[in-house]
Amino acid sequence: MKTLSQFLFILSFVSILHGQQPSTISEVTVYLDGAEVKREATVNLKPGTSELVFNNLSSYIEESSIQVSGLKGASILSINYGINYLSKQKQKDSITALQKGVKEIDKKIQDQKHLISGYEEEISLIQKNKHLGNEAQVVSLEQLKAFATYYRERITQLQSDINRSNLAIEDYGSDRADIINQLNEYNVDDKVQTGEIKIKLNTDQPETLNLNISYNIKNAGWFPIYDLKADKINTPINLEYKAHIYQNSGCDWKDVKLTLSTSDPYTNNERPIVNPKYLNFVSPYSNYQSQRATKSYNYKYNPLVKAVSGIVTSSSDGLPLPGASVIEKGTTNGTQTDFDGRYTLKTSTGNVLVFSYVGMETVEFPIHSSVMNVALNEGNTLDEVVVVGYSNSVSSRPYTTTSVTSEKIIDGLYGSTAGINIRGASTLKSKNNILFIVDGIPVKENAAKKINPDSIESIEVLKDSEATAIYGNRAANGVIIINTGNGSQRRMNELGVIVESGITNTRFEIDKSYSIPSDGDVTVVKIDQFNVPAKYEYFAAPVLNENVFLTAKIANWEQYNLLPAEANVYFEGSYSGKTNINPGATTDSLTISLGVDPNITTKRTQRNDFKKTTFIGSNKVVYKAFEIEVRNNKTSNIRLTLIDRIPITQNRAIKLDDINTGTSDYDKDKGLLKWSITLKPGEKEKVEHSYAIRFPKGKRINL
Repeated sequence: MKTLSQFLFILSFVSILHGQQPSTISEVTVYLDGAEVKREATVNLKPGTSELVFNNLSSYIEESSIQVSGLKGASILSINYGINYLSKQKQKDSITALQKGVKEIDKKIQDQKHLISGYEEEISLIQKNKHLGNEAQVVSLEQLKAFATYYRERITQLQSDINRSNLAIEDYGSDRADIINQLNEYNVDDKVQTGEIKIKLNTDQPETLNLNISYNIKNAGWFPIYDLKADKINTPINLEYKAHIYQNSGCDWKDVKLTLSTSDPYTNNERPIVNPKYLNFVSPYSNYQSQRATKSYNYKYNPLVKAVSGIVTSSSDGLPLPGASVIEKGTTNGTQTDFDGRYTLKTSTGNVLVFSYVGMETVEFPIHSSVMNVALNEGNTLDEVVVVGYSNSVSSRPYTTTSVTSEKIIDGLYGSTAGINIRGASTLKSKNNILFIVDGIPVKENAAKKINPDSIESIEVLKDSEATAIYGNRAANGVIIINTGNGSQRRMNELGVIVESGITNTRFEIDKSYSIPSDGDVTVVKIDQFNVPAKYEYFAAPVLNENVFLTAKIANWEQYNLLPAEANVYFEGSYSGKTNINPGATTDSLTISLGVDPNITTKRTQRNDFKKTTFIGSNKVVYKAFEIEVRNNKTSNIRLTLIDRIPITQNRAIKLDDINTGTSDYDKDKGLLKWSITLKPGEKEKVEHSYAIRFPKGKRINL
């Protein structure tokens, strides 16, 4: 023990000679997977060579990513990164108290076990010496009674003491399990060693350097979550874009400037090389498999998803696949879908789910959402226009501008004047009165004040009816339109977040500092919001579900630069469930389900006059006809899309005849029937369709 203490003292003395330097984290750029950390340190260098040691850093630093700037006249001789196993990460007081509690409970459990050992030893001793008297000596009755009483009472007492100790151990064990579960909830990392960067510099003269050290780490990231809120039907949907930030790097981020990036530095950026493919014969008994292209998925692993549920269907016909396998990759944790193709799986240690079914291609998806619906492919055997209030396309309109100059507006924003006076409008002194439009986005006055005046290219002022005609009542006191020339690449949203759209990623520069502890828990930051025009309509497919769903269709959703993510849906102030937003889809619009409306009913019945089966020659003919009734029990008009289907044959021996699609819009290739129905309050409507199926006698088909 003395030798170790001396070694630690010498080690600390050597570290001082080498120049241990304090540093602070000033800025963090968080990627979808990983983060870039920027540290600041002020160092004083003497002429010659100096070695600086920056310790108590994360043990997850990517050594190749370390960069140093602010060197002035100094030059770098070497940069080394390593793990200091003797320097421990300081745990939080709450975690330290819990860990201390575990040790105290372990000691109490051990004390009880020692007592039990003593009791059992005494019982053994009594049992070994219970023989009374010998051949030369006869034990009297009184002696026998006295010993029997002692034996019974003492053994009973010892057994009671053992039971009492066992109960105490059980209680201690329960308390210990609770503490361990709480430590697991805190994501306590057993890896407590710290990282250390050593930088060797050389300078010819004394220097005071303000060093900036940046590096990338793992065990951090962010993922998006959306809130979609609709107050009532036929109003825009409010889309709130939130970032869930987490980190477990070993170092707390205290009051740091945050930037979120949609980049992923760990994505394989190496372009593929296509070589010639040569055909040749292979053995029918070999395990040869044709090479398949790597799928392009934008989904990222969400470490907070603890359970996943969904439906596995066939992409060709949309039918559920019962018995499909869902397995957490790299583990034995898995399940199978039920008769309706549904599954639920609690996640463990894996990051990816593997979906497979006989005759279908196997697919893998990162665990990114609590709802993951998957359509499997068979294996190898602008429709809408959104009108915006102001754009360059209408700039030729003869707006009336005021006598306010750009200089006066800038002075009003940055405090040189008491306020802004627009002739013919109210004096704009309150941030609640003025409407600022920066690069086409409405922002608050304090957000507009953060714009660099040198970046402003033009300012326009709208007043009175010209303003309210475009922006509504919120523009009653006038509108100031500021163009910075960066609208297509860099803009400030109404939350004060600067959104920069690059060639391959989007960055969100948060306007205030955040503290994010190294515990793996989530910090939620609201980074953007939009009022999204939506087209509301009802949807029903009684062939699968007789409920009627209210949906909202969003067109041109690609303009919002969204990432694939889970969305919470709220309608009329109530939570309606979850949906998934996938900007990678090829559809022209995004349809969101807002929930079931019980005031609209549908019923699908088979017509009795078509329930018949006949035989023609060697063929069997089955006739099918269906009637669907829709009733509007609401007090307002509704518009409803109704979907049904007619089977599609996949075998030449199975033929469909006498197809009657009624008044529907029929997609022959997919076999889908579509009706667009408008109903007044209390109205109902019936639609019909029918068909006949001809197939060989003695065969069965999946009707």
